[in-house]
Amino acid sequence: MSLLKPSELEAQMRWRYACKKFDSERFIPPEMWSALENSLILAPSSFGLQPWKFVVVRTRELKEQLMGASWGQTQVRDCSHLVVFAARHPMSEADVHRFLDRIVHVRGVTRESLAGFQKVMLAFLAKPPEGLSLTEWAARQAYIALGTFMTAAAALGVDTCPLEGIAPAKYDDILGLPALGYHTIVACAAGYRAAYDRYATVPKVRFATEDVVLHR
Repeated sequence: MSLLKPSELEAQMRWRYACKKFDSERFIPPEMWSALENSLILAPSSFGLQPWKFVVVRTRELKEQLMGASWGQTQVRDCSHLVVFAARHPMSEADVHRFLDRIVHVRGVTRESLAGFQKVMLAFLAKPPEGLSLTEWAARQAYIALGTFMTAAAALGVDTCPLEGIAPAKYDDILGLPALGYHTIVACAAGYRAAYDRYATVPKVRFATEDVVLHR
C-alpha cells in the first residue's frame, strides 16, 4: 500500500538539502522525533545484526563540545537533535548470541531452529569475505541507517545535515563510546532550516539521469 504518491515522494526529495543553518529556537516535536527515532531502530542491516548505537544529543552544552570536534560547524550546536552513528567494535560471538536471543524472544521460535543461521553469522565474523574488514563492514551498516534516517526526515518535512567533517576520536572521548564497545562513524544534525539559509532555495546540481543510471 502506497502512503505517498510518487510525485509527493519526489517533491520531498527535491525539498531536502544538507541544511547549513538551523533555527536554534525551533525543536522537533516529541511525536515527530519518536517516528524518526523508530526509523533508526527499523533500519536494515546485514544479517539483521544491527552493529550500531545511535547517540541522540540534545543538550546545548554537549552539542557545543561536539561542535569543537566538528570543524566549528554550527549545525551541530543549533540543530534540534544531533544523532551520532557509532559502530560496534569489535563484533564478537557474544553479539551474535545476543541477536539470536532477541529473535527467540520476538518471534517465539526455538534457539535450536536458528542453528544454521548462527553458523553462517559466526563464520562471517571468523572469516569475512576476502578484502572486507569487519570494522569497514560495520561502518557501512551505519551509513545504511543514516540514509534511512535522512529519507524518513525528509518525508516528514524535517531538515537534516550529514556530517563527516568531524573528529571521530574526539567524539568518542566526549561521548564515552570506547567503554561501551563502539566508535563514531558519522553524525547527522536534524531540525528546521533557518529562514536566512540561502542554500535552502538554490537549485540542486545533479548529473542527468542518463549519466548516473544504467538500465540493463
